[in-house]
Amino acid sequence: MISKNKVRRGAMGLFGWLALMASVEAAEPPAQPLYPGDIPGAIAAPDEESVRDPKEPWPFILNTSRPTITAYRPAKQDPKRAAVVILPGGGYRGTSILKEGYDVARAFNDMGVTAFVVKYRTPSDKHMKDKRVGPLQDAQQAVASVRRDAAKWQIDPKRIGVIGFSAGGHLAATTGTMFGTPVLSQWQSADVRPDFLMLIYPVITFAEPTLHKGSRDQLLGVPASPDDVKRFSAELAVTRDTPPTFLIHAADDQTVPVANSILFFQALQAQKIPAQLMIYPTGGHGYGLNNATTGDRWIERCRQWLQSQGWIS
Repeated sequence: MISKNKVRRGAMGLFGWLALMASVEAAEPPAQPLYPGDIPGAIAAPDEESVRDPKEPWPFILNTSRPTITAYRPAKQDPKRAAVVILPGGGYRGTSILKEGYDVARAFNDMGVTAFVVKYRTPSDKHMKDKRVGPLQDAQQAVASVRRDAAKWQIDPKRIGVIGFSAGGHLAATTGTMFGTPVLSQWQSADVRPDFLMLIYPVITFAEPTLHKGSRDQLLGVPASPDDVKRFSAELAVTRDTPPTFLIHAADDQTVPVANSILFFQALQAQKIPAQLMIYPTGGHGYGLNNATTGDRWIERCRQWLQSQGWIS
C-alpha cells in the first residue's frame, strides 16, 4: 500500500516511483523475504515503502517494514568461500540501496566473495513494538540465516563478515558487539556473531559531541534515555570477542564526524583486536565506493586487508 502522503504528490510521483523500482529491480537478483514467516516484533501496518525522490540518481528507500535479503553470487568463487552481509546507510530513515548495497555486492563478487544485501526495517513505532532493536533483529537474522544455509550458498560458515555504511555502519558495529545476547530467541550467540567487520564512514557513538543526532533520534526516539545512549554507543561495547575490523572515514566528514571511527578503533586497540583504520583527508560523507577526491579506491584497500587477515586468498 502506498502512503497517503505519497499519493498526494500526484500520479506522476507514483508512476515515477514504480518505474524507478521496476528498472532497479530488473537489473538485480530477486530479493527474498528476510524471514520465512512472521516478522519478529512487528505491528500489523500498511506497507508504506517508497522512494524518497524518483529523480535522484541513487535510489533511497524509505519506510521499509518488510525486510528483504538479496544474494549475489560471484562468477568465480574465491577458494576460501567467504561471504559478506551488506547493510546500506540512510540515517535509520531508509537505505541507499544501490550506492551502498547492490553496487557494493558486485564489487565483492569481483573478489570472488558471495554477498547479501539486506534492506532492513526503518525504525518506526508504527510497525515495530520496539524500534530500538528492530534493525538489529534484521541484521542478526541475516547473519544467522546465511550461516545456516552455508552449504546452499557454498560458503564457509566461519568466514561471514558484515559491512555497513553510515547508520548501516552503526548497525554493523552493534551486530559485532551485541551478539552475546541475541535479540532473536531462535538464535545463539555463535549463530549471529560476524567473523569480521568493515565499517565505512560509520556512525558509532550516540554520545555528545560526536554523535549523528539524526540516527540517534530515529533509532532511540526523542529524548533518548541515558541508558539507551550507553547501550547503543558501539565503542562502549567492544570486548576481546569483537571481530577484527576495517574502517574507512574522511577527515572532512561534516555529517558523521571522523571521531566516530577513531573511537571504535581505539576501543579495538584497547582490547587488542586486529584493526585497520584509513582516514582520507577529504571526501565528505556518503560517497559509496567512489571517493571523488582521490584516485585511491578503498575497496582495494579492503580487499588487501581481507587477504592480510586470511579471510580471502
